[in-house]
Amino acid sequence: MLILFAAARLQKKPAALALEDLDRDLVLAFLDELEEKRNNSVATRNARLAAIRSFFHHVAAADPASFGVAQRVLTIPTKRAHIEVTHLTNAEVEAIIAAPDQTTPRGRRDRAFLLFLARTGARVSEATGVNANDLQLERGRPQVLLHGKGRRDRVVPIPKDLVRSLTDLLSERGLTNHEPRPIFVGVHNERLTRFGATHIVRRAASQSGSTTPSLEGEPISPHIFRHFLAMKLLRSGVDLLMIQAWLGHAQVATTHRYAGADVEMMRRGLEKAGVSGNRSARFRPNDTILQPLANVRLLCGGEALGGRPWLAFGRLRHIISSDT
Repeated sequence: MLILFAAARLQKKPAALALEDLDRDLVLAFLDELEEKRNNSVATRNARLAAIRSFFHHVAAADPASFGVAQRVLTIPTKRAHIEVTHLTNAEVEAIIAAPDQTTPRGRRDRAFLLFLARTGARVSEATGVNANDLQLERGRPQVLLHGKGRRDRVVPIPKDLVRSLTDLLSERGLTNHEPRPIFVGVHNERLTRFGATHIVRRAASQSGSTTPSLEGEPISPHIFRHFLAMKLLRSGVDLLMIQAWLGHAQVATTHRYAGADVEMMRRGLEKAGVSGNRSARFRPNDTILQPLANVRLLCGGEALGGRPWLAFGRLRHIISSDT
């Protein structure tokens, strides 16, 4: 894309371009066009820039004469953007889970898969990668082993409704939870793919649109269930570090964006902390507070506290320390 943009801008054939033509100004113009004409998001723009940086890192190492050009391009910063976390309500999630037809094997599989996404917060690759031997259903604390990104495995608990659904699915397929075989499979009895998982979610969302108008026309993906569980845990008072461990985030900063997604929760936090925008009223003592001070004045022989207070308090100390 960068080569074609440079060729059109400089009116040269792609093969006639020199490395010096791909300078910092041209790369910046290319990035601006991505946002303005191709309507790419900031995240996509940064992804394109990362690819360009990778190329110029190679240039700097392979061609020392072009080090200056490469260095100027490598100083282009990534663009910051506010990441809006889109999440569903509890009613919308339950409507999607209830959409598949439970009288067919496909419908029962779809419901179990949707329930798995909503209750565990697993990534789509983690959900499709679960095998029967990753489940622990018989004991008092059912759980599942998820194989996350970067070879970071984690164990998350699973609630009773998901336990029942998974037990029925394993029984229907003739599996035990000791076999290293996939739980969720497609029409050819092979492990469910990412495309198949996305199709299940969108089909269920489309079916539930008739009963839940807010879902009509909405781009629903498997990852939105992950956002739903994170927001639900956060609103329930679960600590961010616990949510980080649950979702398998490498950094708590990734989890922290959920805390900024709910303005109402922030507002309730301000109210709970007693923080408001109004200045507190000036303290004005009432008669109950002033009475002990009047008694002190009488004990001190009518000495004015405002005139020579050290004499008044000196006499008070003498009265208190005396035997009478």
